[in-house]
Amino acid sequence: MLKAAFPGSFDPPTLGHIDIIQRAAGIFDELLVVVAENHQKKYLFSAEERAEMIRRLTVDYRTVSVVICDTLIVDFLQKQGIKLLIRGVRGLEDFSYEFELSMMNKALNPGIETLFMTTDPEYFVLRSSSIKELASFQGNTSGMVPPLVVDALKEKYRTGKN
Repeated sequence: MLKAAFPGSFDPPTLGHIDIIQRAAGIFDELLVVVAENHQKKYLFSAEERAEMIRRLTVDYRTVSVVICDTLIVDFLQKQGIKLLIRGVRGLEDFSYEFELSMMNKALNPGIETLFMTTDPEYFVLRSSSIKELASFQGNTSGMVPPLVVDALKEKYRTGKN
């Protein structure tokens, strides 16, 4: 059985994230979406909110499960018995960052391999930070995030719970 993990902050989950999940779910027998909880980062959505959105967005993919992780990803994957890490890349800037991260992960655990999946060109410019900024000004994010995330963003910024 071929298992892989797709870690990220998913703050918020974008159509680009969902595209990678959908494509990876078609390749691997099991895909674990790992929602990062880094206590040094400030998130708009809590880890549980982010995980729940992804669970709802992937409910039709029987091979996808979602968990929250607040440890080093390589340690987490070793405990889960997963040796393959999926990273989505949009361009050279992403690749450069992700490559350096993969080298650090490889130094920490040589048994973990990283597979880079390029984004669909349709989602090339989607950055969570830009989406949050647009949403904070009540901009239209419907072409960037799934409808339930559009609603969650509107609610966060309407109520000031950010």
